[in-house]
Amino acid sequence: MDHSPLTAAPVRVFVLDDHEVVRRGVRDLLEAEPDIVVVAEAGTAREALARVPAVRPQVAVLDVRLGEGEEGGDRQGIEVCRELRARMPELACLMLTSFDDDEALFDAIIAGAAGYVLKQIKGAELVTAVRTVATGQSLLDPRATSRVMARLRGPQPVERPEQPEWAGLSPRELQILELIGDGLTNRQIAERLFLAEKTVKNRVSSLLAKLGVGRRVQAAVVAERMRKSPSAPV
Repeated sequence: MDHSPLTAAPVRVFVLDDHEVVRRGVRDLLEAEPDIVVVAEAGTAREALARVPAVRPQVAVLDVRLGEGEEGGDRQGIEVCRELRARMPELACLMLTSFDDDEALFDAIIAGAAGYVLKQIKGAELVTAVRTVATGQSLLDPRATSRVMARLRGPQPVERPEQPEWAGLSPRELQILELIGDGLTNRQIAERLFLAEKTVKNRVSSLLAKLGVGRRVQAAVVAERMRKSPSAPV
């Protein structure tokens, strides 16, 4: 009996890129492969969030930086990854970008991306990347990943055991910190805690200031340390 990949159902892929030429190029490249089918595409985050749950792809190829017309477009693709992973944990998100950006890579890993590749890669390598993440494997450049893991490990702040970073947070702020650590967006946190999204946004800003960090991914790292700490609040 033939067990070759070509006898299996094709890998279902969704493509998000705000540049039509790039998007069509990626689609044509992938659809030239007999074991891959592009089930849908989008040029904006809003379209992607509406279409992906409907077409149920196995892999979403997401442009990290969307156009200026997108709210928060600088790294809106990463927010799309976070939202889709929250709705569809089985979805493998492959981030595609023109920039070798450690900050974006860090955010992508926290958002749950399965892979992160540069648009400068060869077409055959992109096809291989799609197949790799479709099987549940991670595809992150080892050198870049090692830099991100080094940031996650330290340097650890100097602190007294009885005064961890989260010691000054209110019970509500501790709840929000835990949800940030779970990768939830402000809107998702608002829905979970029955608060207005603006209220959550203000509380997150206050929380970041109390923790002495400037980005929510740094707060997520604090949340992870809090989970592992024997002195964490219950």
